[in-house]
Amino acid sequence: HEREHDREISELITKHEEEMEKVRAELNKEQQHLLDELCQQMAVAHKAEIEEAQLQSQTLHTLELEALRLSLNNMHTSQLELMQSNLRKEKETALVELREMLNDKRAQEVAILQSRHQLEREKIKEQSLKEKEDL
Repeated sequence: HEREHDREISELITKHEEEMEKVRAELNKEQQHLLDELCQQMAVAHKAEIEEAQLQSQTLHTLELEALRLSLNNMHTSQLELMQSNLRKEKETALVELREMLNDKRAQEVAILQSRHQLEREKIKEQSLKEKEDL
Protein backbone atom coordinates (compact mmCIF):
# COMPACT_ATOMS: atom_id res chain seq x y z
CA HIS A 1 0.00 0.00 0.00
CA GLU A 2 2.90 2.29 0.86
CA ARG A 3 4.61 1.45 -2.38
CA GLU A 4 1.45 2.14 -4.23
CA HIS A 5 1.22 5.39 -2.39
CA ASP A 6 4.88 6.24 -3.19
CA ARG A 7 4.30 5.31 -6.82
CA GLU A 8 1.23 7.56 -6.99
CA ILE A 9 3.18 10.37 -5.34
CA SER A 10 5.99 9.81 -7.83
CA GLU A 11 3.52 9.86 -10.72
CA LEU A 12 1.90 12.99 -9.35
CA ILE A 13 5.32 14.65 -9.00
CA THR A 14 6.19 13.63 -12.57
CA LYS A 15 2.82 14.82 -13.81
CA HIS A 16 3.22 18.05 -11.84
CA GLU A 17 6.69 18.60 -13.30
CA GLU A 18 5.38 17.93 -16.82
CA GLU A 19 2.53 20.38 -16.28
CA MET A 20 4.98 22.91 -14.82
CA GLU A 21 7.16 22.45 -17.91
CA LYS A 22 4.11 22.98 -20.13
CA VAL A 23 3.12 26.10 -18.17
CA ARG A 24 6.72 27.40 -18.39
CA ALA A 25 6.77 26.76 -22.13
CA GLU A 26 3.42 28.53 -22.54
CA LEU A 27 4.59 31.39 -20.35
CA ASN A 28 7.84 31.68 -22.34
CA LYS A 29 5.85 31.60 -25.58
CA GLU A 30 3.42 34.24 -24.29
CA GLN A 31 6.30 36.31 -22.91
CA GLN A 32 8.07 36.13 -26.31
CA HIS A 33 4.85 37.09 -28.07
CA LEU A 34 4.37 40.08 -25.74
CA LEU A 35 8.02 41.06 -26.22
CA ASP A 36 7.61 40.89 -30.01
CA GLU A 37 4.46 43.04 -29.81
CA LEU A 38 6.22 45.54 -27.56
CA CYS A 39 9.21 45.69 -29.92
CA GLN A 40 6.86 46.24 -32.86
CA GLN A 41 4.99 49.00 -31.01
CA MET A 42 8.27 50.63 -30.02
CA ALA A 43 9.49 50.44 -33.64
CA VAL A 44 6.25 52.07 -34.86
CA ALA A 45 6.49 54.76 -32.16
CA HIS A 46 10.19 55.32 -32.99
CA LYS A 47 9.40 55.62 -36.69
CA ALA A 48 6.62 58.12 -35.93
CA GLU A 49 8.97 60.16 -33.72
CA ILE A 50 11.64 60.16 -36.42
CA GLU A 51 9.11 61.25 -39.05
CA GLU A 52 7.85 64.03 -36.76
CA ALA A 53 11.42 65.15 -36.03
CA GLN A 54 12.20 65.15 -39.77
CA LEU A 55 9.04 67.15 -40.46
CA GLN A 56 9.94 69.67 -37.75
CA SER A 57 13.48 69.84 -39.12
CA GLN A 58 12.18 70.43 -42.65
CA THR A 59 9.76 73.07 -41.38
CA LEU A 60 12.53 74.78 -39.45
CA HIS A 61 14.83 74.56 -42.46
CA THR A 62 12.11 76.02 -44.69
CA LEU A 63 11.51 78.85 -42.23
CA GLU A 64 15.26 79.55 -41.99
CA LEU A 65 15.51 79.62 -45.78
CA GLU A 66 12.54 81.98 -46.02
CA ALA A 67 14.09 84.25 -43.38
CA LEU A 68 17.40 84.24 -45.28
CA ARG A 69 15.58 84.95 -48.55
CA LEU A 70 13.74 87.89 -47.00
CA SER A 71 16.93 89.19 -45.43
CA LEU A 72 18.77 88.90 -48.73
CA ASN A 73 15.89 90.58 -50.53
CA ASN A 74 15.95 93.46 -48.03
CA MET A 75 19.73 93.81 -48.40
CA HIS A 76 19.40 93.76 -52.19
CA THR A 77 16.66 96.41 -52.07
CA SER A 78 18.69 98.68 -49.79
CA GLN A 79 21.76 98.24 -52.03
CA LEU A 80 19.69 99.15 -55.07
CA GLU A 81 18.34 102.23 -53.30
CA LEU A 82 21.86 103.23 -52.28
CA MET A 83 23.10 102.73 -55.84
CA GLN A 84 20.19 104.80 -57.20
CA SER A 85 20.97 107.55 -54.71
CA ASN A 86 24.67 107.49 -55.63
CA LEU A 87 23.87 107.53 -59.36
CA ARG A 88 21.46 110.42 -58.86
CA LYS A 89 24.14 112.38 -56.98
CA GLU A 90 26.74 111.58 -59.65
CA LYS A 91 24.30 112.66 -62.37
CA GLU A 92 23.53 115.91 -60.56
CA THR A 93 27.26 116.56 -60.05
CA ALA A 94 27.97 115.81 -63.72
CA LEU A 95 25.12 118.13 -64.80
CA VAL A 96 26.42 120.93 -62.57
CA GLU A 97 29.94 120.47 -63.98
CA LEU A 98 28.60 120.40 -67.54
CA ARG A 99 26.51 123.52 -66.92
CA GLU A 100 29.55 125.31 -65.47
CA MET A 101 31.68 124.18 -68.41
CA LEU A 102 29.04 125.38 -70.90
CA ASN A 103 28.68 128.68 -69.07
CA ASP A 104 32.48 129.14 -69.14
CA LYS A 105 32.58 128.28 -72.85
CA ARG A 106 29.71 130.68 -73.54
CA ALA A 107 31.43 133.40 -71.56
CA GLN A 108 34.62 132.81 -73.58
CA GLU A 109 32.68 132.91 -76.85
CA VAL A 110 30.88 136.09 -75.75
CA ALA A 111 34.22 137.63 -74.83
CA ILE A 112 35.70 136.63 -78.19
CA LEU A 113 32.66 137.98 -80.04
CA GLN A 114 32.78 141.22 -78.06
CA SER A 115 36.46 141.57 -78.80
CA ARG A 116 35.85 140.91 -82.53
CA HIS A 117 32.94 143.31 -82.47
CA GLN A 118 35.14 145.93 -80.85
CA LEU A 119 37.86 145.33 -83.46
CA GLU A 120 35.27 145.56 -86.26
CA ARG A 121 33.92 148.81 -84.84
CA GLU A 122 37.39 150.27 -84.60
CA LYS A 123 38.14 149.11 -88.12
CA ILE A 124 34.89 150.65 -89.38
CA LYS A 125 35.67 153.87 -87.48
CA GLU A 126 39.13 154.00 -89.01
CA GLN A 127 37.70 153.32 -92.45
CA SER A 128 35.06 155.95 -91.89
CA LEU A 129 37.68 158.48 -90.79
CA LYS A 130 39.86 157.59 -93.76
CA GLU A 131 36.92 157.99 -96.12
CA LYS A 132 36.09 161.33 -94.55
CA GLU A 133 39.66 162.45 -95.01
CA ASP A 134 39.64 161.23 -98.55
CA LEU A 135 36.46 163.12 -99.20
